[in-house]
Amino acid sequence: MDRKLKTCVCPDGTFSFGVHRPDYFVINNRLNTKIQGLGFTAHGEEIDNHRNFPRGDLHIVGAQPIYEIPNAFPFWGSTYILGDVASVAAQKERPVTFSPQAQGSFDQWDEFKGLCLEKVPRPILLAIAQTCTNPDILVDLLPLAAEFVRDGSGNIIGLLYEKKSDGLQGPKILDHDLFETLGNNPALPDYLKQIMLLRPGVQGTSPIVGEFINKDRCHIWEYLRANSYIPWGHFAANMAEDSIRYSVACLDFQDMTGLRHLYYQRIFVTLAHELDIKVKRRGLLTEAELEELRRAIKACIGMTGSGKCRFSAVLWGWNYGYDFSPSGFRLHASHQQIHQQFALVPEDVTGKDGKVIPAYAIGDLVDSFIRHYQEVHGTGFFGAYINAILSNKRTDGDEQLERGLCVYKDENVLLFVPKAQRFHGELHMVCLKKSGNILEADTATRRSIDKAIYVAVKVLDRLGAKMITSFELSKRFGSSVDQRLMYCFIPRHPYSPGAFSEQQARWITGHFPEDFARSCRQELGEIATLLELAD
Repeated sequence: MDRKLKTCVCPDGTFSFGVHRPDYFVINNRLNTKIQGLGFTAHGEEIDNHRNFPRGDLHIVGAQPIYEIPNAFPFWGSTYILGDVASVAAQKERPVTFSPQAQGSFDQWDEFKGLCLEKVPRPILLAIAQTCTNPDILVDLLPLAAEFVRDGSGNIIGLLYEKKSDGLQGPKILDHDLFETLGNNPALPDYLKQIMLLRPGVQGTSPIVGEFINKDRCHIWEYLRANSYIPWGHFAANMAEDSIRYSVACLDFQDMTGLRHLYYQRIFVTLAHELDIKVKRRGLLTEAELEELRRAIKACIGMTGSGKCRFSAVLWGWNYGYDFSPSGFRLHASHQQIHQQFALVPEDVTGKDGKVIPAYAIGDLVDSFIRHYQEVHGTGFFGAYINAILSNKRTDGDEQLERGLCVYKDENVLLFVPKAQRFHGELHMVCLKKSGNILEADTATRRSIDKAIYVAVKVLDRLGAKMITSFELSKRFGSSVDQRLMYCFIPRHPYSPGAFSEQQARWITGHFPEDFARSCRQELGEIATLLELAD
């Protein structure tokens, strides 16, 4: 096998993978033995550790089978499924869920509060701020986090501002971590969420450059993060202070449509400006205007290549969910309120020495691989990949159990469980037609993409996922290679924060992909009804 093409996708549209059946010999180099008591049974029998100190060498026979599945894309490594654990999961009615988040109402709070909150250890306060579901208790903790302005009745009406070291006015925050964690707790009263985190300006001076409004139900602001970790700046579509969405359970399809519309609009109007294409400069573009602009940009890039425009790729991502541990580690997004980020990526970047190198975009990794796949096999990768997904045979070969990887499908997109999951509960979406980026996706395809994203996060939320990372993989503008637009949805599992295995791209799971797909399909009923109502 060509090691550059270490993929599970065969040219005939099937999956290929291996099964390790361990049988090996171990030389025992230990010199000392230290037998110690460990405890006693209920009948008084002592339990010791003698099994930890074998006398001679070891011959390991009958260890559990390990399924090694190369990822569809070799740069994402390989997945290792624990055979015995996955077989147990396969027999469950609902094979895969996520552990519930620890929460509590702290009913004995009045007694605890009498101790004087200022003397409570800070890690305890952070734990309460993160996990408490009682709004009254959260309000009691606010004076430890910041100073607020109150009206004549004692109600909080705003933050107290003070002059900072840069000479500008800023909120007087006493404990930033506690402030952020309280403000991001869904149980905090909504008016306090608005005051602390959601009103435009409370988190900084980022300009608002776009807005989506649908009657009084959905309101979204588009912020520009000019001084960004993304070199050319990025944009963030944030649910507004009067449309609080702290969970996917509260998100309807109109919200998703609005978030995505601002993404499409920003990319299209920026490219139009770069290409000297006339564009409406104020207000929201209609769906028809958006499609007309897309066609004009696509035609211009098709004629001139990407040389006239500095940008040749896009970046889209979504960190959903917030957590903060008492040890001080923030475990996910910067704030709970649903928001999505997007930006344009240039073709290249010039160093101090004048040398030009390609600017990084994750879709370039896909481009490089599928070109090599075509050269070696004489067939396109994505056609083979989609066929393999739709004709999948069950990993453990049990024909009595479900074999499908598909979760949701329409004429334009396929939402599925990857054969080689990198993360517990990972989902992917791929375009069925030859759409490699949003410039190649017409109105119907964009709507299908939005629906698939909505279904993916709704399904994961219903299975108990509290944190989900989503991102787009797309090809460069003007590229002629058959690279399909893809999206990845990666839940954060409570017991899998990441370790050396993941850093080596060795992904370990305890379930077969077909069983997770079954768990997802079981959640589709109510979600499908919501989509029908949206149509």
